[in-house]
Parts: sequence; C-alpha cells; structure tokens
Amino acid sequence: MRSACPGRPPLLLASRNPDDAAALATTLSGAQGVSVEAAIEGADIVVLALGYDAALSVAALPQLVGKIVVDLTNPVLPDFSGLQIGHTTSAAEEIQKVASGARVVKGFNTIFAGLFATDRAATSTVPVFLAGDDHDALSAVAALVEKAGFVPESVGGLDGARLLEPLAMLNIRMGYGLGKGTSRAPTWTEVAA
Repeated sequence: MRSACPGRPPLLLASRNPDDAAALATTLSGAQGVSVEAAIEGADIVVLALGYDAALSVAALPQLVGKIVVDLTNPVLPDFSGLQIGHTTSAAEEIQKVASGARVVKGFNTIFAGLFATDRAATSTVPVFLAGDDHDALSAVAALVEKAGFVPESVGGLDGARLLEPLAMLNIRMGYGLGKGTSRAPTWTEVAA
C-alpha cells in the first residue's frame, strides 16, 4: 500500500511495547515500529489486529476520527468455547460505537493468521468477507484484501458482522477444537444449476 505521507514507510507497526514493534519492523522490508498514536496518525487504514477488549480500548483513541478501521476481532470467550456477544450486535458494531468518527469495516476475521504467510497461489481463491456501512471504506479494504492475496466478498452493511463472527467461531472450533488445523478458511462455491 502506498503511503499518503511522502518519506514515510508504507507499513507502520505499533505495539503497547514500542520495543516489540521496532523488533518486528526489522523483519519486514520498509516497515517502521512506532507508537500506537503515531501509527494511527500516519495511516489511511488502521487494522485492529488485537483481542476484542484491547480493540475496544484502541477504538476510543481520538486519532481514529476520519480513518478507515478494519476490525479483525472475534469476541471469543477466554476459553474459546463461544462468543461473548452475537446476533443482536457484533464486535464490529461495538467498535464502531466507540470509534464514532471512524469508518469501521469487518474483515479478515474468518481466516487464520497463518494464511498471510501462505503462497498467494494457494490463497487466491480464499474469500475475505467484508461488512461495512461506508462504500468508500469497503472499496479501500477490498483493495487491501486483494493486495494481501485474497478475494474480497462483501456481505453488506456492518450488521453483517453478526454473521461473520459466528462463522469465524466455527472455523476456530474446526481448526483448534476438532484438530483440523489452521491452514483452512470458510469458502463458498458457486454450483452450476
């Protein structure tokens, strides 16, 4: 992704521990470890790759106003036996309430993190389901999905996250609970009639 700020690297990494962000940045070409606030201020798209409770805390930061925020969270219970919330609201909707000036898009939550390191040829048909209320934000995140080597698949408004989070929980159950592994992702196949 091209940086909107000349002279800045296209990937800013942040952590509550700046030393952790700096160490990870050294492993990635063109990345820089910075504070959470600096990463948000320097980004067009902010990806919340955090647990749900931590994501809610970050969502309250004033630097998110006007930003596109990608919510990867799944509000799983501590023992991974189910979801904290669902069906009448979603993590994405709760994050949107806290980050009221941001444009939240649910995405990447139904695939395991290990798939990002998988060869693009193997992920080129894997859908990343997206839910959001802002058309421009959805388009920007869809482009990010494609750059990451996946296929964007919109499920409609942000309330669609109420369906995506239980789908992710099913994937977690199959991958971990049933021992099928994390090299999997839910997918839909079009069947010719």
